Amino acid sequence: MASALRLFSFRDIQVRVHWTFLLLIGWIVFSVLSGGQGFREVLVGIVLVLVVFTCVVLHEFGHALTARHFGVNTRNITLYPIGGVASLERMPEEPKQEFLITLAGPLVNLAIVLLAGTVHL
Repeated sequence: MASALRLFSFRDIQVRVHWTFLLLIGWIVFSVLSGGQGFREVLVGIVLVLVVFTCVVLHEFGHALTARHFGVNTRNITLYPIGGVASLERMPEEPKQEFLITLAGPLVNLAIVLLAGTVHL
């Protein structure tokens, strides 16, 4: 898909960013600078977005790797300004497998929160 730029691959799953993600970065820069703040605040805003979207990528890999465990491949993970999507080749046939794939992403988020709490972020 030409509308997304490939960032990297992990375990044969491509991670891509949709071109509209640049609008989010542009909005941060515009908002911060038009509010009378400087370059440092722009960097803080961009770093915050990168940290949040690192969590989004990990969340999506939770879905993707759990799906792989059940024999369902993931074509790619695409990041959009409002979140991410793991594109599974198909849905699993067993409802229990679908439930576990769905649950895997939020469980990754829980693990991130617990880890962050132990290092006092």
